[in-house]
Amino acid sequence: MSSDLSISNLSVSYGPVEALYDVSLTVKSGQIAALVGSNGAGKSTVLKSICGLVVPTSGTIRVGGEVVAPRPGDALKLGVAMSPEGRRLFARLSVEENLMMGAYLVSDASARRDMLARVYGYFPKLKERRRQMAGSLSGGEQQMAAIGRALMAQPKLLLLDEPSLGIAPIIVAELGNIITEINRDLGMTVLLVEQNANMALSLSETGVVLETGRVVMTGTGRELLESPEIRAAYLGI
Repeated sequence: MSSDLSISNLSVSYGPVEALYDVSLTVKSGQIAALVGSNGAGKSTVLKSICGLVVPTSGTIRVGGEVVAPRPGDALKLGVAMSPEGRRLFARLSVEENLMMGAYLVSDASARRDMLARVYGYFPKLKERRRQMAGSLSGGEQQMAAIGRALMAQPKLLLLDEPSLGIAPIIVAELGNIITEINRDLGMTVLLVEQNANMALSLSETGVVLETGRVVMTGTGRELLESPEIRAAYLGI
């Protein structure tokens, strides 16, 4: 089943403030793509538009050929799930209860069990802590739980919003390896939004750079990592 992501001429405004202007990008089915840029460039607004959390002023978003925006509220039914910036777990529910919240549209009980087993395979620490309240986890463990909760929806397209934010470098490296493993094992299309451009582009086949709501550069992850402009602007080299 195709899970291509196609964004065409997307514009979004918050009142008088234009957050995105005529953004177009394509992610092929089964790829990891990185959306990078400075704080305030509009990266999270792209993800919120895909999920229907903001309504575009113009443009179209398709996943697997089906329109998800402008169609607020249909993204999850059409196979899109997001691990949001800041994780947004239910602090007073257990880790496993948080994970199962992600599967509320999955009616097949055996499919839910199978995906839960997969999530615990990717994140063994979550299995160890499955009865703990999510609010008692470390920042890195909370990020794992947020990604695991999104996986429980069994999406075609997985959106990851700033997964490295506030996490120790050793855990960032571990998360990067797991994202690659998820993509390889499940053939899941992944769109990764990151300020950590080195981490994001090193994982990605496709890279897109946003500046002040506009696409200013696209290429493979390797091409962008080797670009003098990107190295100077985002990698401090």
